Amino acid sequence: MQAINIKDKFDKFNKQWHPHRIATVDDNMVYLAKLSGDFVWHKHDEEDELFQVVKGTLIMKFRDNTVEVNPGELIVVPKGVEHCPSTKNGEEVHVLLFEKQSTKHTGELQTERTVSQYIDI
Repeated sequence: MQAINIKDKFDKFNKQWHPHRIATVDDNMVYLAKLSGDFVWHKHDEEDELFQVVKGTLIMKFRDNTVEVNPGELIVVPKGVEHCPSTKNGEEVHVLLFEKQSTKHTGELQTERTVSQYIDI
């Protein structure tokens, strides 16, 4: 057992919108991701999703409002809620994600950005 240095883990990859697994907690996964621009509108019918911002400002769009999430803050997207993560003006945002192992990257939506195989770092 050892501590995980999140900054060092972020330094190991550059690909945006592609979560990298850093830990497993029971049947939950902990991922790091770098984001820039807009993602795709999607939802997860059976799973909640937690985003903690490490660097930058995450813009979480919902159909009825938008929430800015700053470094040191987190947001939980409840299951079944359509959302679209994005960033301001192409800023690169670093986030820690916590979600069930069964969570599909873009829910039931399949796009060219959908990730089906996660990389362990």
